[in-house]
Amino acid sequence: MKKIDTEIKRRRTFAIISHPDAGKTTLTEKLLLYGGAIIQAGAVKSNKIKKSTVSDFMEIERQRGISVATSVMGFEYLGKKINILDTPGHKDFAEDTYRTLTAADSVIVVIDVAKGVEIQTEKLVRVCKMRNTPIIVFINKLDREGKDPFDLLDEIEQKLEINVKPMSWPIGIGSNFKGIYNIYNKSLLFYDPNFTKKVNNSITIKNLFDNDLKIKIDKEQINILREDIELIESVYDKFDSKKYLSGDLSPIFFGSALNTFGVQELLDSFIKISPYPLPRESQNRKVYPTEEKFSGFIFKIHANMDPKHRDRIAFLKVVSGIFKRNYSYKHVRLNKNIKFSTPTAFMSSKKSIIEHAYPGDIVGIHDTGNFKIGDSITEGEFIKFKGIPSFSPELFRFIVNTDPMKSKQLSKGISQLMDEGVAQLFTMVSSGRKLIGTVGPLQFDVIQFRLKHEYGAACDYEKFDIYKACWVSSKNKNTIEEFKKFKYRSVAEDKFGRLVFMADSEFAIKIARDKFEDINFHFTSEF
Repeated sequence: MKKIDTEIKRRRTFAIISHPDAGKTTLTEKLLLYGGAIIQAGAVKSNKIKKSTVSDFMEIERQRGISVATSVMGFEYLGKKINILDTPGHKDFAEDTYRTLTAADSVIVVIDVAKGVEIQTEKLVRVCKMRNTPIIVFINKLDREGKDPFDLLDEIEQKLEINVKPMSWPIGIGSNFKGIYNIYNKSLLFYDPNFTKKVNNSITIKNLFDNDLKIKIDKEQINILREDIELIESVYDKFDSKKYLSGDLSPIFFGSALNTFGVQELLDSFIKISPYPLPRESQNRKVYPTEEKFSGFIFKIHANMDPKHRDRIAFLKVVSGIFKRNYSYKHVRLNKNIKFSTPTAFMSSKKSIIEHAYPGDIVGIHDTGNFKIGDSITEGEFIKFKGIPSFSPELFRFIVNTDPMKSKQLSKGISQLMDEGVAQLFTMVSSGRKLIGTVGPLQFDVIQFRLKHEYGAACDYEKFDIYKACWVSSKNKNTIEEFKKFKYRSVAEDKFGRLVFMADSEFAIKIARDKFEDINFHFTSEF
């Protein structure tokens, strides 16, 4: 077997998604703990743990107790190389999450036992299903009072429209929580509320009538567990790995991430059943990981990974072949060759220079302004990978510079932060005023915070009410110029100099369409 084949089979790249506060980042931390990547796990919100999380490395994330950017972490576990993408749960940062899902081969969905399936989770799962991404569900916070497990399974099937198969089952919930029965390998895991580090107090049993059961569980709970498992086996189909890999069946696990409970069972099962790197569609053809020649795409750009060095990192997902340091690769959009002298692997904000990377790996590339989200990098072939979404902004604000002495820092900060793709920058043609467009209001606070703390620039916002931003295009240049004059006060240019109509109502778009039949109106920048 070739080295590349061995390395591909070792790789597992997945994203963790959920509604805010379901425990996604805390779960990431505990997975890193088992992977030996960290000694002590942090939690986003916890009185027991005084340590902040590895994946929430930005200052605003620490202050707000939420994730606002996707973080990438890699570690080794039982001979497998695992890459985790911890995504923001908040809807205002959904765009970052959607893009990240393009780089994941599978997904773990975290659901709060008390809240069940929430709106944001439904949206994210919908995106996964569009690509038939395999989904594992982890039902979290079993040590708190919550919904009946069977009710939760029904809710998951109905709201997320996925078939489920419980792989583990809780013994009690909240104050009665005693542990978890692992259906997959017939073992019992007993819960200790005072233990938050790695826990391994499981016993393997022959069946649910084994005498060892009586040691830690009372008779009533044993009877309930037997009835539950009997019902599960009669109602739910056996686990079928083909169905899981095609996205038609989702295994369900239970646990408490904060108390490091049920996490190892999740991780052990995950590396057995989850897919290694998958082929990927491009506009030309399907690209397979086992191909000799390297190819990959940029799915994320992060400005100021290290505020001390003002560096900007582009995140590259390796699709095929072996990525090599100091090797010249083709930047397809720019049609020029680029050499990468310092490619890095990540442990959140910590980086280490690597010599090679294999399909499934995420590589950090130092970016001086060459890259856009969706760019393809190859060994020479003109490939454009599909499926990197871009969204039309819904909210708009004018930028007001509150410190004229820092104009240069403000301009640089805005330019770099916009390259991350979280927000879009427009310049009004009539006044030259800068305008930021975002998908959600929280992004404005994040941009303002990062400008101040990372670039030393102060700004405020002025509201600008418009209905939609429409990119306009036409084969007739004269028509575009005529449109520009007609809508002089309502047109802007985006970062790449493309003309955008800032329509204040649906009616304004209709009038413009009727008057200028040669013009096409686009509601995303990808046209």
